[in-house]
Amino acid sequence: MFIQVIQAKSSRADELRALAETWRDQDGAGAVGYLGGTYGVTDDGDFLAIVRFSSRDDAMANSARPETGAFAEKMAALMEGPPTFHDCGDVTTWLDGGSDDAGFVQVISGRVDDPAPIKAMATDTGDLRAMRPEIIGGTLAISDDGTFFQTVYFTDEESARKGEQIEPPEEIRADLESMMAGATFYDLHDPWFTSP
Repeated sequence: MFIQVIQAKSSRADELRALAETWRDQDGAGAVGYLGGTYGVTDDGDFLAIVRFSSRDDAMANSARPETGAFAEKMAALMEGPPTFHDCGDVTTWLDGGSDDAGFVQVISGRVDDPAPIKAMATDTGDLRAMRPEIIGGTLAISDDGTFFQTVYFTDEESARKGEQIEPPEEIRADLESMMAGATFYDLHDPWFTSP
């Protein structure tokens, strides 16, 4: 899997959502290897798009399509400044991965020099399902420069906030705190999805 993360400032969430849904319905079917997208705007106006493809080659082929270029121009017009793109070829899915049924999505972004520990933590879910039943699953996407985006899909925000109060197991607490030091958390209270 390959994930492209798009970030920008925007105060036009409703228009971005309508544009993404129009693209899905009109042009998305022609996107080879397109697996779906998760979108949202935080309370601070941070727009994030986490777009999944079966491979880097498919993502690059999609970027070269005229329909994608036209969509990107329309999307950029709804942004307050140019968007930032992060191409992530190192992708790990955990539990059920991404889910269009999520009522709340949290994206955690940071940087790692060695991705192995954070990847191991993402795949070693152990008793997570029993301990945090509100977590549907997630993806961990890492770019070549070590920037990571962990996207966590929750059933609903209220349950997610309650679950946050549960202390992680002692054996992973120090590693988790180390990896999340300096990370930025983006809460997508009203996410939308564009599965093919």
